[in-house]
Amino acid sequence: MNGPTATEPFVHPALFYRDEQEYVDGTVPFIREGLKVGEPVAVAVPGPNLTVLKESLGLDAASVRFLDMTEVGRNPGRIIPTVLRAFADAHPTTRVRIIGEPIWPGRSSLEYPACAQHEALINPAFQGREVTILCPYDADRLDERVLTDAYATHPVVVSGGRRQPSPSYAPGQIVDRYNQRLAPAPASAESRVFGIDGLSAVRHAAVEHATRLGLSGVRLDDFTLAVAELTTNSVVHGGGSGSLRVWAEDTLLVCEVRDRGQLTDPLAGRRPAARDQHGGRGLLLVHTVADLVRVHTRGDGTAIRFYISR
Repeated sequence: MNGPTATEPFVHPALFYRDEQEYVDGTVPFIREGLKVGEPVAVAVPGPNLTVLKESLGLDAASVRFLDMTEVGRNPGRIIPTVLRAFADAHPTTRVRIIGEPIWPGRSSLEYPACAQHEALINPAFQGREVTILCPYDADRLDERVLTDAYATHPVVVSGGRRQPSPSYAPGQIVDRYNQRLAPAPASAESRVFGIDGLSAVRHAAVEHATRLGLSGVRLDDFTLAVAELTTNSVVHGGGSGSLRVWAEDTLLVCEVRDRGQLTDPLAGRRPAARDQHGGRGLLLVHTVADLVRVHTRGDGTAIRFYISR
């Protein structure tokens, strides 16, 4: 794979692979090219692929930062701030290389819209940065829709050893396409409306219901923090009031907060907070503690739904 050019500060190719050998051929030279020219390299891919790369790299593996994407990227919404930006920002004076594989066989249909939006939002998040992010896709086992979307979210696609510009690159269209209306909450959901005077009561009711549904320990603490942040955002930025619903869905606890606010910035909650920043961390904190966050925003309001494993 050819390296980045001087006219392209940010480079974001997709790698389509069909077996382990194609995976190794498309990633190991990319890593070694970076190490050879002194670029810091991070690899965030699912666990089995981490093993393949470590074994293939041999002694070079000691110079690479490895992360299991099934853990650090469980929620696609936290990959940009806590994985990609965290690594790039730790090396502000040099180009960095990252392999990020956020979509793998086994990702659920519930998670996929957030995954696709994540891949699209990498482009504005890193525009102008000296960063190369290579995104592998298992072309043999992933759904055809995923591969079609990859063409729209990556300006360059590498397949069968050939590197070509994408004929359908349009990341903004993917962000809009997956700004999908969320399915209705079940009738059994705990439902509350709130304003500034009812924040404490609605938070307490939500935590009590989460406890009855089996949430405890650190996960309950995470839930409590996310509820506090979203309800505060509704009062401050969402028209002064909102509604909250909590319910169980298989092994997940789900909480949804709706209000009349408009979320006009698709990267809201996906940027690391500056050290001197006051406020503006609410949605970032929700992305950090939740296992999945889904957002639907339109002219008359916004719904944010987060999921936490029980």
